[in-house]
Amino acid sequence: MRDKPTLPPLQKAAIEDLLDSLRVEAGLARNTLSAYRRDLEAFARWGADRDLAQPGAANPEDLIDYLGHLRALGAAPATIARALVSLRLFYRFLVAEGEIKSDPSARIPSPTLRRHLPGVLDPDEVDALLASCQGEDPLLQRDRALLELLYATGARISEAVGLSSEGIEREYQVVRLLGKGGKTRLVPLGGRAQQALRTYLSQGRPRLARADRVPEVFLSRTGRPLTRAAAWRRVRQAALRAGISASVYPHALRHSFATHMLAGGADLRAVQELLGHASIRTTEVYTHVDADGVRALHRLYHPRA
Repeated sequence: MRDKPTLPPLQKAAIEDLLDSLRVEAGLARNTLSAYRRDLEAFARWGADRDLAQPGAANPEDLIDYLGHLRALGAAPATIARALVSLRLFYRFLVAEGEIKSDPSARIPSPTLRRHLPGVLDPDEVDALLASCQGEDPLLQRDRALLELLYATGARISEAVGLSSEGIEREYQVVRLLGKGGKTRLVPLGGRAQQALRTYLSQGRPRLARADRVPEVFLSRTGRPLTRAAAWRRVRQAALRAGISASVYPHALRHSFATHMLAGGADLRAVQELLGHASIRTTEVYTHVDADGVRALHRLYHPRA
């Protein structure tokens, strides 16, 4: 029986650097970090026999060969897609750190995945989406806060971009959203969404704001309130950076919020209230999602609470 290839030391060090960054800066869950580690170490061992011991040695053809190798082993499309997401995170991190000049995974298309409900992301995809908005750039800090808010609250994009500073209450624990028909509702924020908002409001927003006072929390690069269309584009750009193949738009995070809450055991009427649905029938659509395998991923109602 052939011995398992040794993990190249330089690859191992680069993987550890990425995981440390995701742990500290993105606050990813242990299970998600473990999945990224498995994917990246498997690729590194595969590459050890192919003169790919250096972190920047692989080219796009090598990555395509590796994905074909996984397919030949019988890996499911979802497994191959996750491996590609892991590789994209890895190489984008290396580019950001100045270790390599270009990302070999940039133009590799993701496998097409079938979903039970259009627009619903799985928890790993949500983590990857949020992790794509890292850094000290004020626009990235804004986007991270916006995405965290959308997923933490299930807010409509119009409610999110319309949020004012006065709508953040109780030391960032609750936000007051203005919904359809002028109705307001209070929705709690999890710890990671709170932190993202604090960082943006203390560091990013002051660099975007201009002399005239604007009450809205989320600002454009010119200091004006962020529009729905601009927010849509930023969400889509984040999805592309994260390597998510599905069409991701702001409402997808609302769908994912409701689906993950119910999969974790939340009461249907509580989710109805959080979403601001006038009728329980509107909320019931999320109960038809096949939650097999999802419930085990949730120890609490919401994975980022």
